[in-house]
Amino acid sequence: MNIIHTAIKDLVIIEPQVFADGRGFFCETYNEQKYFEAGIGARFVQDNMSKSSFGVVRGLHYQLAPHSQGKLVSVVEGAVWDVAVDLRRESPTFAQWFAVELTAENHRQFFIPQGFAHGFSVLSKTAVFTYKCTDFYSPSLERGIIYNDPALKIDWKIPENAAVISEKDLKHPTLKFAEMNF
Repeated sequence: MNIIHTAIKDLVIIEPQVFADGRGFFCETYNEQKYFEAGIGARFVQDNMSKSSFGVVRGLHYQLAPHSQGKLVSVVEGAVWDVAVDLRRESPTFAQWFAVELTAENHRQFFIPQGFAHGFSVLSKTAVFTYKCTDFYSPSLERGIIYNDPALKIDWKIPENAAVISEKDLKHPTLKFAEMNF
């Protein structure tokens, strides 16, 4: 397993060891002991999966404390551009974002700790996306930031006219007006 530390503290890309041959491949997608040794001491309590088509943008989502969620995300089919925005007010990288391409072929995972907004855009015809979460979904604490906030200037790697956004996500405020308690 290879750990890649990003420019934003605590955001980590994980490259699992993949064993491939003529039959296909095998890789370990999670091992609590190995992740703990790598500095990822999160306890995961809920797994989610979504399937989306090209151009879908999901996010930017987060939950307020005391039920904020850390996430370990990956793609099992297709490709996405995965984005995390630092919402930790005391962080030197507050309001900065980092993105990584996750694909079924590169097997990369992205660990996004509590205190970040998260979203992704689908780059392939379809994508199946998995999330391991550190806390349970709490609708009353769910919040979001509009995906195209001009202050963030996130490049979603898809044409703006191809973006498919849910009505719910279109109603999110900009970062300036977003409620956060990290």
